[in-house]
Amino acid sequence: MRMDYGLKLELNQKLVMTPQLRQAIAILQLSSLELSAMVEQELLENPVLEAEEKVAAEPAEESDERLREYFDWADYFDDGTDTGFAPQRDDKPSFTTFVSAVATLHEHLEFQLQLTVLDAAARAVGQYIIGCIDENGYLTGTTAEAAANLGVPEETVGNVLKVIQTFDPPGVGARDLRECLLIQAEQRGSVDPLVLAVIDRFLDEVGAGHFKHIADKLGCTPHDVQRAVDFIRTLDPKPGRAFDGGEQPCYIIPDVTIERVAGNYIIIINDYNVPHLTINPYYRRVVRDADNEARKFVEGRINAAVWLIKSIEQRRRTLYNVVETIIDLQRDFFDHGPRFLRPLTMKRVADKVGVHESTVSRAIANKYADTPHGLFNLRAFFSAGLQGADGETHSASTVKRQIKDLVAGEDPSQPLSDQAITEILIARGVAVSRRTVAKYREELGIQSSSKRRRY
Repeated sequence: MRMDYGLKLELNQKLVMTPQLRQAIAILQLSSLELSAMVEQELLENPVLEAEEKVAAEPAEESDERLREYFDWADYFDDGTDTGFAPQRDDKPSFTTFVSAVATLHEHLEFQLQLTVLDAAARAVGQYIIGCIDENGYLTGTTAEAAANLGVPEETVGNVLKVIQTFDPPGVGARDLRECLLIQAEQRGSVDPLVLAVIDRFLDEVGAGHFKHIADKLGCTPHDVQRAVDFIRTLDPKPGRAFDGGEQPCYIIPDVTIERVAGNYIIIINDYNVPHLTINPYYRRVVRDADNEARKFVEGRINAAVWLIKSIEQRRRTLYNVVETIIDLQRDFFDHGPRFLRPLTMKRVADKVGVHESTVSRAIANKYADTPHGLFNLRAFFSAGLQGADGETHSASTVKRQIKDLVAGEDPSQPLSDQAITEILIARGVAVSRRTVAKYREELGIQSSSKRRRY
């Protein structure tokens, strides 16, 4: 066998994502808060970038002249596009200005422990027990383990634990769900013995909705059991959830505000918290006067800065165009409310905007809109459709809302089954299967008809 070596030229095409393109795609997906953090980091890393102080809007002619002053030095940046700097809105204070630190569950319990009349040794045991309470308010480990670790009698640990179980929030320090609910029920004062019996013996049956079985075991009626379960459901199975573990509350700041003015809708991109970027004029002189090595470094930094500024502006324009198209296609929603939300696909929006479907997906990712009907995730405007008998398409969100309304208006003693809901929707012109109704019901957090039944 003979092998030959040779050279051969081939011409082919392939898509290569440059670092600049990757950055533009990443910026498009950022929310306003994430974009602000990213810009702050770029200001630290790129010396040619600087944050311009926010000033009142200037005439378009002056703005264009100022932009040309920054970019005329390098002809290869002049590609005929306008970076479109817009005045920033700084009239809205941040929610975090008004947020104060919240005590953790452990701090709250230790404060109560200090107010309790206990000797120093018992107080030390109490601090150990509080340290063993998890974020839900339950005690991890046993009193025997605590006694062994502390070198004290188990009875002492048990006595201190009983004191802690009287603290706020009610039910804290319990070792399991049964004990947690019993503590809360007893702290309510005079409680029906049936409630205590149901908590003590039949929590699994309550979860399964077997009220008749419980009634037979306790010698009462299902209605009595139902009344006891209603009381139990007012108790908190996780009392520690009232505390945030020391983390600050999180607020959703909308990326877009949509306001109705004289029958039309105005779109405001909420990037007022993003620093207004400019290029330091000093580095223009450096490029003109410096040697080749310094010039090459500064040109690279300015190139990155210009691309960042253009990517941020491209994000603004793309988001504006996508939201404008959503308003046009979901006009009934903005005019009349969520009940009139129509089915909508990203491909349809992409075709109208003139971009790829993936661009629309990135543009709406992690972003919220403040509308005349409340705060909505931009993805909420996109939903699959169900074909109606009259040929009209109904969005999944609208069908879910109808299911929720039907359940809210049903007879509690004879709740609607999934099949009954299916038949009602079909009668209304919505072609839907029973399996789809069950799926939507579960997504809404609605229990089955057997568990919704009232005795």
